[in-house]
Amino acid sequence: MRMIFALLAALGLSVGSAAAAEEDPGLTAVRELGRVNGQALACGEKDMAAWARLLMLRHAPKTREYGERYEEATQEAFIAHGRGQPCPATAQLAARLDAAAQGLQAALPAADQAAADQTPPGHNAGAPPPNGIVPRYLLQDPNGRAVTNEDFAGRFQLIAFGYVSCPDVCPTTLLEMKEVLQRLGAAAARLQPVFITVDPERDSAQILREYTAAFDPRILGLRGNEALTRRAAAEFGVRYEKARDPSTPDSYTVDHSTGMTLLGPDGRALTRFPYAMPSAQIAERIQTLMQENTPRPPQ
Repeated sequence: MRMIFALLAALGLSVGSAAAAEEDPGLTAVRELGRVNGQALACGEKDMAAWARLLMLRHAPKTREYGERYEEATQEAFIAHGRGQPCPATAQLAARLDAAAQGLQAALPAADQAAADQTPPGHNAGAPPPNGIVPRYLLQDPNGRAVTNEDFAGRFQLIAFGYVSCPDVCPTTLLEMKEVLQRLGAAAARLQPVFITVDPERDSAQILREYTAAFDPRILGLRGNEALTRRAAAEFGVRYEKARDPSTPDSYTVDHSTGMTLLGPDGRALTRFPYAMPSAQIAERIQTLMQENTPRPPQ
């Protein structure tokens, strides 16, 4: 070991500077972006968290190493807030996000994969139901009322699976739902957005109600027992499983499929929108399908 230190000294390097020299600037930038994302989520700054995720998707290589670095930093910052770290002012957090964005773009200027075509690290793409299939579900709304896929006959349904404590994918998806509703304007009355939790153990009816309402009160949160949740997920080609930390067995995250599925007025699957697809494109596609499925008056 002394020989290693001597060699480093001869080269004009300390142990710390050697580690820094080996540090990939891109990984350093991704870690800082993850920290900003975790703090934004913990402090309720959902728009900033959404921008952090989009920056990650647009600029970072789609490798496990980069994905894990980002997720670890997100969770560390989120946990730190839970242990008493105060929330910064919105302007201060925005400045940190801007600095992190500049650092990421400087370190990784040539990412060439479109965000809309990528599945976030740690999440399954899933297999969307084929067009024409009627995905079925029997779950409960936050008031304890039984809800099935047949309750919205005559309306489109935009359905996503996730869970309340999801650090980034689910908030981004629900923000997209909100933006789609806003872009549809009056036509949004023909669309029922649905968020189905894959973590009913922790997502109580009250928690689910407050979570979806924070994005848009029109988003309906649904939950069920383990068997009903598994059945609903299978109908939509959604996979999910708990990922536990061996050091803290009582704590876990849920690895789950991403994206949103659109059902038509007859309940049949029409299309699947990949995660992080721009809300403007989603709204435009839904508007087109609504026009194609508008009954024509008799001539």
